[in-house]
Amino acid sequence: MVLSRLFRKPAPATAAPPPEVPAGVRIYAIGDVHGRLDCLDDLLAAIDRDSMGFGGEIRLIFLGDLIDRGPDSRGVVERAMALAAAPRQCDFIKGNHEELLLHAAQGERSALTVFHRVGGRETMLSYGADPDEYDACDFEQLAEMIRRLVPADHLAFLDSFGDGVALGDYRFVHAGMRPGVPFEEQKASDLRWIRREFLNFDGSFDGVIVHGHTISEAPEFRHNRIGIDTGAFATGRLTALVLEGPEQRILESRGPAGNY
Repeated sequence: MVLSRLFRKPAPATAAPPPEVPAGVRIYAIGDVHGRLDCLDDLLAAIDRDSMGFGGEIRLIFLGDLIDRGPDSRGVVERAMALAAAPRQCDFIKGNHEELLLHAAQGERSALTVFHRVGGRETMLSYGADPDEYDACDFEQLAEMIRRLVPADHLAFLDSFGDGVALGDYRFVHAGMRPGVPFEEQKASDLRWIRREFLNFDGSFDGVIVHGHTISEAPEFRHNRIGIDTGAFATGRLTALVLEGPEQRILESRGPAGNY
């Protein structure tokens, strides 16, 4: 009897409660669109069907990289601007591709170099650039072309995007977060560009991080992060993470694969 009292069985571990968003709110977090207006329109139609009859607040959160790579960046920006003007609440997070375009428009050589390399040509063609003129221009001419062809209100809209959104137990960012740094103290460069240090970190952040930026074949669910960039520009698969209370589920559009 004494031994049985001394060597008592350990109590079973208590599972951590699942992360939640505030009651009465349904979130649709949308991954990297990258110029695929066809996929975005299909996904928005799916969101409209999914949210029909929901009596609470609907909130769309775009995780950044609306532009580049795909064929219709201008159309995507115009659709986003229309959404921003509509009654439904939309949050737009600035991705590294929006940052590149904005810096390239200011003539920054390093941004112009990367912008050209990661799909800037497709963006400029969607804004009416002549392919031969684009291919022949130098960096100074490319900066002038951006300022000439991309409307000022489009650039201002992209520049208005935030760095991230904190909502309930989730943190919504473009690329990820620096481990060990509180959400409010993160550098914009990390929020838009980080990769290896974030993806390889198995510890906890101050919330579950919902992000894009790094492509995966399917949405990645980890205990500390959820990645939803499914490479829409190439795969035709654009993903939205739906969050309501403790529920997590996926909506997707499936368009044709691209070669961009």
